[in-house]
Amino acid sequence: MEQIKAQSQNNISNLKALEDEAVFIMREVAAECERPVLLFSGGKDSAVLLRLAEKAFRPGGFPFPIMHIDTGHNFEEVINFRDKRARELGEKLIVASVQDTIDKGRAVEHAPGASRNRIQSITLMDAVAEWKFDALIGGARRDEDKARAKERVLSLRDRFGHWDPRNQRPELWNLYHAKVRSGEHLRAFPLSNWTELDVWNYIAQEKLGLPPIYFAHKRLVFYKDSALMAVTPFLQPTKEEKAFMKTVRFRTVGDATCTAAISSHAVTVQEVINEISSASVSERGSSRVDDHFSEHSMEDRKKEGYF
Repeated sequence: MEQIKAQSQNNISNLKALEDEAVFIMREVAAECERPVLLFSGGKDSAVLLRLAEKAFRPGGFPFPIMHIDTGHNFEEVINFRDKRARELGEKLIVASVQDTIDKGRAVEHAPGASRNRIQSITLMDAVAEWKFDALIGGARRDEDKARAKERVLSLRDRFGHWDPRNQRPELWNLYHAKVRSGEHLRAFPLSNWTELDVWNYIAQEKLGLPPIYFAHKRLVFYKDSALMAVTPFLQPTKEEKAFMKTVRFRTVGDATCTAAISSHAVTVQEVINEISSASVSERGSSRVDDHFSEHSMEDRKKEGYF
């Protein structure tokens, strides 16, 4: 019992330190940048970002709008949660549409039902140019991918949105340099030092709502290669791929054409925490098909402007 109590106290202390760091980063970005924006997809990490923004700036309004780069291939539950949360907060939500980018001829969809993750970088950069944003605050974490682990907390992008991992500013003693030249912008990552387990422990502590697909539910799915994919209007099984009902949940949410489910019976936050604690495969390792089967690595996509 004493060991459990000590572990609980350590979790609380760790979360408090991570929360303080993230709030400090948000306030630094808001103070030093002229037109920041917070990216909110409706996923768990960006839901945590919104709570941290509340901690940083309430009772006033956020000093930046909220923006979602909508691939048009999203899970309906996630979009519903996104809109509901924006209404609850009373904050401005900007939705930049990848479909609009395709319709304008700015991007080409390679095939019906193909992942739009790569081409959403064009939509993102168009939105940066239109709104003249100089800092994008997002929920990426270093534990997600080796390319993300190379990022600084404040990561510089050139006027094309490109990232050069060799051209990063030092961040000694948690001192952040947020100034950029005309046309450049920053990507700010307040959750850099968080893990997937930290995120879920914080969700439990703050009693945050999430889209229901993060918890076990029955859904029509099929195996695509070795990935368990949901049947959606954007992704259908071929004649060789048989759809069936299965109890699943999603560890991460994104473009439905490349986000895989996992078999699970975790229906509460604590059950999800228990499941993650014993998991042997990383979050993206079990959930993002395009990380494994795409000809373009995460680092290649990030260099091109992917968040």
